[in-house]
Amino acid sequence: MKKLITLLIVFSIFSIPNIVKAEEIENNAKSALLINTDTNKIIYEKNKDEKLKIASLTKMALQIIVLEEIENKNLKWTDIVTVSKNASDMGGSQIYLSENEKMSVYDLMRGVSIASANDASVALSEYIEGTEEKMTERMNKLVKKLGLKNTHFKNVTGLDEEGEYSTAYDLSVIARELLKHKEILKFSSMYEGYLRENTPNKFWLVNTNKLIRLYSGTDGLKTGHTDEAGYTAALSAKKNNMRMLVILLGEESIDSRTKDAVKLFNYGFTNYKVKCIKKKDKPIKTKNVKNMNKSKIKIYLKDDAKLLLNKSDRSKFKEKIKINKLDNLHKDKKVGKYTIYSNNKEVGSFDLIIKVDYYKLKLIDIILNNIKRIILGKV
Repeated sequence: MKKLITLLIVFSIFSIPNIVKAEEIENNAKSALLINTDTNKIIYEKNKDEKLKIASLTKMALQIIVLEEIENKNLKWTDIVTVSKNASDMGGSQIYLSENEKMSVYDLMRGVSIASANDASVALSEYIEGTEEKMTERMNKLVKKLGLKNTHFKNVTGLDEEGEYSTAYDLSVIARELLKHKEILKFSSMYEGYLRENTPNKFWLVNTNKLIRLYSGTDGLKTGHTDEAGYTAALSAKKNNMRMLVILLGEESIDSRTKDAVKLFNYGFTNYKVKCIKKKDKPIKTKNVKNMNKSKIKIYLKDDAKLLLNKSDRSKFKEKIKINKLDNLHKDKKVGKYTIYSNNKEVGSFDLIIKVDYYKLKLIDIILNNIKRIILGKV
């Protein structure tokens, strides 16, 4: 019956008329945010900077660290973790690890990502950093590095503890950082699976994010619930080559969380489109230079120049390229700005970079180059 009610909720709000304005979208969350991750433009916000408890959304910071360790080759998916008594004693959502049980990093990550398992979170933390406390410190350093000032973790699980908090906006930054690690979607998009499959202790994993099945395009990221935090979610969905991210904090129930997430996703996908003005893979400008290691400096966009537009928008755009003084330049150094205007109003600004090192030649190299040009008849 509960599944049927959830399905009816989803289908009943499957579409929202275009005439609805973002600020008119009603929801039951204490705090909410809808953002397009292609452009990082906020479409809808409600109390986005209010500090609240976030439950298992805390685990997104842990997932980032696990994936960084894998990418830096400090950790392997096949590494075997021996579970401590501390990890096995964790309450709340769990995969029922027992003391001294051995499980791979890959399966523990599935436990964290699909079942939001607290015991798996602590087991991974202890394996990587030695203790849960040291992992918590690392997670707090991570959010500071991301420039976040309204987030503080007290543990790796998100279980209610005094002094743990974040905001919808900060969580959107953490979620976007997590999405940079593409492998996370392999875990967060799984609806179900099994642990200990060929043993008497076979355990069925089922995703706490029901939208994986209920809403087309959903592929992550994390849900949570505690008595103090209520029902929380950081949800991502991709349609028409465009990704939307929804953050919900302080929801009263799974059904209200589901209803509000679908409502926000529908608004974003129904009303908006992403337009790519310029791609980053081709030089946006080439400058001729003298007395440097190369005769031409090729300048690129750091990222694709994309704009979030209302689907009814038929604007024409103008561009302006501003290049800084070009001297000794290192790969990936910012060298200017590419700005897009519509009706004389700035609608987008993007960093320009170089992709190789450029440097001034020494006097002897300049003389030798000139002699070479004379000999080759290029003067």
